[in-house]
Amino acid sequence: MAGGVAALGPTQALGQTSPFGTPLHDNMPMSDMAMPTTPMIKGTKELIEYGQRSHFVTSMRMSHPMGGRPSPDMFGKTFHVASPLQDSVGVVTPSSLHYFATTRGAFVPDIDPKQHTLLIHGLVDRPLTFNMEDLKRLPSITRLHFIECAGNRHNGRQKNVQESHGMTSCAEWTGVLLSTLLKECGLKGSAKWFVAEGAEEVKGASSMPIAKAMDDCLIAYGMNGEAVRPQNGYPLRLMVPGYEGIFHTKWLRRLKIVDRYYMNYNDYGHLERKPEEAALAFQIGPKSVITHPSGGQQLPGKGFYEIKGLAWSGGGAIRMVEVSTDGGKKWNRAEIKGTAQRMAHTRFGFPWTWDGNEAEILSRCTDEIGQRQPTRQEVAKYWNVPFERNYRVPGLDNSVMPWRIARDGTVTNGLA
Repeated sequence: MAGGVAALGPTQALGQTSPFGTPLHDNMPMSDMAMPTTPMIKGTKELIEYGQRSHFVTSMRMSHPMGGRPSPDMFGKTFHVASPLQDSVGVVTPSSLHYFATTRGAFVPDIDPKQHTLLIHGLVDRPLTFNMEDLKRLPSITRLHFIECAGNRHNGRQKNVQESHGMTSCAEWTGVLLSTLLKECGLKGSAKWFVAEGAEEVKGASSMPIAKAMDDCLIAYGMNGEAVRPQNGYPLRLMVPGYEGIFHTKWLRRLKIVDRYYMNYNDYGHLERKPEEAALAFQIGPKSVITHPSGGQQLPGKGFYEIKGLAWSGGGAIRMVEVSTDGGKKWNRAEIKGTAQRMAHTRFGFPWTWDGNEAEILSRCTDEIGQRQPTRQEVAKYWNVPFERNYRVPGLDNSVMPWRIARDGTVTNGLA
């Protein structure tokens, strides 16, 4: 049953009971209401120069269990590192908590930006090499975009939303449009595709349509108001809004314009025998997840809660989010917080009064081109295969994620 804060009435008077705090009493002496002494933080050179979060804030990234490879491994290589979505506030992921991944596990290049260049060649009238100063002289653009890894798949074994959905993040990216650079080079009439290559030891090369390059691809050197972090591609990365994360080439150093699709290492490594998951997928489908309450969290007691979460889609902006508190029998429209941006995380909330009984909560979203996030049952029906509770979705998994709430308030994976 949905409820709202407004049901509590005006601001609580002295002596009135509230479910959200300790009540004050009319006869309470002012001396008893004195605030405790607060310790102070002394200024240091480090705090002045860059700052740090409160030591009471403990959100951390984690080595993602996908593939069974730790990050870092015994050699210092990294593979997949997940963002703590359960602690997220708003839609921007802090740079220090943004998820990252490497191609098959690799060291992170330590690149001197004064020595770094971007070469654009192939089917162009004028092959050009840009250094960082060249790029920063050109007209810049700033946009909010998410990135999501194809490994962001949920199953019944995962304990919390960081394990199930932590391989996605959203940041504010600043750079120059790829179309600006391609216009400077001049595209030949036969130019249909482009191949992007990074500077890591296991080359992050991917083929993409030239139409995408001319639409909204961004060559980013900025992230959340500062330089892109090394783990996210410093000094330069390719942003391909809405596409699978592996296409967002980090440490970008070369773009070759070609006349046909070229199979690269990234593509070959993803080949499967089943036609429904044969290779890399371009566009991420509509997806959402409830981050609070979610796995590993505890509801202190029955009463009002705002169900909170994130939604995103490679098909554009999120237009609607729905929440169910009865296992999918009934869907209720949630509130989109702020203005939904194209190919960006969108925050949603739904007011809910928990009666203390067992419940299953889910969310689903619809994007601006009409795509709606499917349940696992709907995916199984589409492929005409028997449905099981923990059915493995082929290809990119954007199916609905359920969380189960027990009578004692514990929240667990609804697929377990």
